[in-house]
Amino acid sequence: MNKKTGFSMLAALLACMLIMSGCTSTTPQASDNQGNQATEQEGNEPEQTTDNQKQKARTVITTDGEVDDMNSVIRYLYYANEMDLAGIVLTSSVYHYAGDKEAGIEPFRWTGTQWLYDMLDAYEEIYPNLSTHADGYPKPEDIRAMTKIGNISNKGEMERETEGSEFLKTLFLDDDSRDLVVQTWGGTNTTARALKSIEEQYKDTAEWANIQKKVSDKLLLYIILDQDDSYNEYIAKNWPDIRILNDQSNFWHFAYAWKMHSEEVNSKLHGEWMKNNLLDGHGKLMDMYATMGDGKMIEGELAEEQRGSADYLKSNPQYDKYDFISEGDSPSFFYLIDNGLRSMEDPSYGGWGGRFGVVNDKLYRNNVLDYNPYSKRYEAEYSLMRWFDDIQNDFAARADWGVTERYEDANHNPTLTIKEGLNLTAAPGEELTLHAEGQDPDGDQLTYEWWRYFEADTYQESKEQEGKATPEMAGDLQLGLQRPLAKDEKLDELELQGKDTDTVTFKVPEDAKSGDTLHIIAEVQDNGEHNLKHYQRVIITVQ
Repeated sequence: MNKKTGFSMLAALLACMLIMSGCTSTTPQASDNQGNQATEQEGNEPEQTTDNQKQKARTVITTDGEVDDMNSVIRYLYYANEMDLAGIVLTSSVYHYAGDKEAGIEPFRWTGTQWLYDMLDAYEEIYPNLSTHADGYPKPEDIRAMTKIGNISNKGEMERETEGSEFLKTLFLDDDSRDLVVQTWGGTNTTARALKSIEEQYKDTAEWANIQKKVSDKLLLYIILDQDDSYNEYIAKNWPDIRILNDQSNFWHFAYAWKMHSEEVNSKLHGEWMKNNLLDGHGKLMDMYATMGDGKMIEGELAEEQRGSADYLKSNPQYDKYDFISEGDSPSFFYLIDNGLRSMEDPSYGGWGGRFGVVNDKLYRNNVLDYNPYSKRYEAEYSLMRWFDDIQNDFAARADWGVTERYEDANHNPTLTIKEGLNLTAAPGEELTLHAEGQDPDGDQLTYEWWRYFEADTYQESKEQEGKATPEMAGDLQLGLQRPLAKDEKLDELELQGKDTDTVTFKVPEDAKSGDTLHIIAEVQDNGEHNLKHYQRVIITVQ
């Protein structure tokens, strides 16, 4: 991998760090199958909708309060207008639990609960500014009312009904017909307790079959690792029809292992950029954001896990002061941001939260591979890494929103529409021309770029036998999944004429078969502060 020196030593060091950080996985081994799934597309009718017409994803966050969870909460609050938040529930994991004196259980790395309420207080201070820059931010008092304490006493504890489990039970049973995405940043135990309470209430009644179907159809669990055994031991066995998105390794690359991947995507994770664009002068909420060696100590955490200390930097010289620590849980809500990439329509499409392959009709796992032009191989983790600059630029703009009272004094994302629509059909060899129209609320100059997300296509140029994908390990931890290019393997050979203009022309490959899909991404970028983007994905289905 480019610019990656001392890999063996770093991998061994990270293995020790990550085990302490909450990070061994009981998830089954990733497949080497790219797992792309063909999808039926509509005809050539334009299907543009405005942002106001799009339905926000409904979600609830469960978190065990590790430092990277804290950072993810901070970032989430700046994006809270993009989703319909149904609640935040504090839970435990095998790495963080509060203990139980009566049961003789000592706390382990427990960071308490006050940190979350302190963040909500800081959010309240910037709420008026955020609301000036975008509609839809939830009121601070509403978030406080839906913040609950779940099963936190021990790892995997799901025997007791708690405020948090009862709250989740109510959400799971309500009559809102939308999907409910349960972001799982720690253990699944409070979710499991809520499901068990439903089972205990209805199992021996005539309503049970309907209740079980209703809940299973509603829930989508986005699991970052399996941080206790309650999913494997209870949910999977008793609620097998609940849909699962399982990120078993990609998240590491926006987490503690970010130094191990291609340095070319890391420019906005280093301390100088972080300090200048996120930390300095951005108010109380961003003051709580933790970075390497910044002096912030976390109550209850182990001494060797205090990444804000000078001693930690001394012991880990690969980091500089103010370097990014981790937000390994943030991909679970990146996935829910409607930025035009359409990832929520099908997990195999890919977007800011990465790209997922089909394991079965209820389980997606990020075992599909994108080509990394820097390491010159296919990598599962590149489906997340490829977006890092855009993700960080966007966050920097929102951090500005929090301390900027007037709309005209900050930058805002452009919008983008495609004249021909987003779902098209075409014949093999047919020439297509697409027109993009961007608008910018600040009057900024716009530039365009078109590219083919060929890894998400079901059409593939290369007929060569692909090599086997192998996991990249640090001790017992899987940090990535990669495969080399096969001999004579072809990459993207589709020629896009006008790819840096608002109009692109290309030909559907002659050898494309009926049902094959091509994914063409249009990007519009402004020239304002932080160079913000919006996207549109056009999917062409071959007739």
